[in-house]
Order: sequence, then C-alpha cells, then structure tokens
Amino acid sequence: MPASAKPETNEQSVKRSQRRRAPAGAAVLQEDVTQAIRAAVFAELAAVGYGRLSIEAVAKRAGVGKTAVYRRWNSKLPMVIDVVSVVAAQVTPVPDTGSLYGDVRDLLEAGAYALRHPLASQIVPDLLAEAARNPDIARTLESAIRDTQQNISTVVIRNAVERGELPEDTDVDMALDMILGPLYWRLAVTRGAVSSDYLDRLARAATTALAAARV
Repeated sequence: MPASAKPETNEQSVKRSQRRRAPAGAAVLQEDVTQAIRAAVFAELAAVGYGRLSIEAVAKRAGVGKTAVYRRWNSKLPMVIDVVSVVAAQVTPVPDTGSLYGDVRDLLEAGAYALRHPLASQIVPDLLAEAARNPDIARTLESAIRDTQQNISTVVIRNAVERGELPEDTDVDMALDMILGPLYWRLAVTRGAVSSDYLDRLARAATTALAAARV
C-alpha cells in the first residue's frame, strides 16, 4: 500500500467484497420469472397432479433453469402452497358492496368462478386427496387457504357489524363455513350445476342464517 494511501475501513472492505461477489441485480428475483413459474406450477398440477409434479418439469415448462425455482422455494410443497394461495387471493377479492347480502353474493360468485375453472376443478380434488395421505400437506394447505379466505371474511363480517347487520360477537370461522361450505359441496363434491339464480338464493339463505343464528 502506498504511504499516502489511507487504510481501508471495515465498511469499505465489505462493500468492495459484495461488489466483487454479486454483480448489480444478481440477487433480485424478477417478477416476470416468478409469474412464469407460478403459471407452470398451475399447469403441471392440472396435468400430472401433486404426486408426480417435479421441480424439473416446472422449470422446463416455465422456460427457466431449476436454480430459478430453488431461489424462490426450497421444495415443491411450499412452491405449490404459494401458487394456490396467490391464485385464491386473486380470484377472491374483498367485496364492499355496502350490504351483507351484496358482499356474500360477490364472495359466492368469485368462489363459483374459481371452482368451475377447468384447471382448478382438476387441482383442488387432487390436492385434497394428497392432504388426506400426507399430514404435512394437510396442515400447510389448510393454513394457506384458510388464512386467505379468513382475511376476506373478517373484513366482510366486520363491515356488516359496523352497519348493524350482524352482532359484534359473530364467529368469523363459522360465518365462512356457512357462506362457502354449501357452494364447495355442490361444485367440488356433488359436481352439481350452479346458476346465477342459485347463487342469489344461496346468498339470501346464508345472509338470513347469519343474522338469525347469531353465530
């Protein structure tokens, strides 16, 4: 080191080392790549199911290397749960129509759309079957989906309470079961038809039951 040069501080040394090891932007996860991988996961789930799904197949379908997938998720379970959670949140926006009936009707409409989607109709039963065999999948899947739906229901019930349509002690979990349970049974279990009139009647029934039951 030249006699006139000042000793390098620890902070300067760390910064210089970071610049040498990681080029600018190298650690940034590109959102378009993440979206491509999520779409590939969704398609692979519909094509082969959770049991046969592989990181390699997802990466190939997304047009990326396996490293890009592993940067985001360390195994296929958190990867699948993330995709399911994101899709659930996207197709079920928080309704705010100004009435409990309107909010419940919107929730049912969004739920029916999601459950009738060709890919979702294949993926949901498969994941539930896997959950029945694997407690880890069951716990993680329940938590991910339940948290998403519960957050939405909490807002809906809170708004209804503030408008005086429901009592303050209304049980959000029970309310969620009463709203979406019958719809799931009809679409995912019995595979029955769901018309706009059916959703209207189901929304009225759920709203009346919530107000009367004081759950």
